[in-house]
Amino acid sequence: MRYTGSDWKRSRRLGYSTLETGKELAKRPYGPGQHGNSRKRKPSEYGKQLIEKQKLRQTYGVNERQFQRLFHLALKSKEVTGLAFIRILESRLDNLVFRMGLARTRKAARQLVNHGHVVVNGKKVDLPSYLCSTGDVIGLKENSLNLKVVRESLDSVAVIPAFVSVDKEKAIGKFERLPERNEVVQDINEAQIIEYYNRLL
Repeated sequence: MRYTGSDWKRSRRLGYSTLETGKELAKRPYGPGQHGNSRKRKPSEYGKQLIEKQKLRQTYGVNERQFQRLFHLALKSKEVTGLAFIRILESRLDNLVFRMGLARTRKAARQLVNHGHVVVNGKKVDLPSYLCSTGDVIGLKENSLNLKVVRESLDSVAVIPAFVSVDKEKAIGKFERLPERNEVVQDINEAQIIEYYNRLL
């Protein structure tokens, strides 16, 4: 089941900015609720693994079933499992719409895709989980080009990652290449996530 609560509370609970802006933790870098600022017990090794999994899963807004399916895809890859897993997550259509600045958050990007505004290589795709390939061109339907939320997002975006390119005027971008590990989701220990799933295999 996908989390539908406050992104800020979720980030504070994990002690990690799932929106990748750091704003959620800037004023109150502790958990939500009246006991959020109290001293917590040191988590067990399993607890650490679970936290890392939740940080990554909730950053990309993926439910547990999808997350496990993508992890098994990564296991079959010839690449290092952790890097392959993150690259697969980065290849999701909703994530690329976000990375290109067409939406301010991944949640907003999912809405754009779900509502049929997004095209991939000229064809409408309304599945946020759609896995794109390098070279794919992602844009908006012609009658969606002037959506206010998209224009505001493109105007406000400060940095576009090097693995995508964007023409802001035309609201269209290209998935140029797979990201390097140092370009995405910092402060995530994917080795802990691999250990977590190794317990289940």
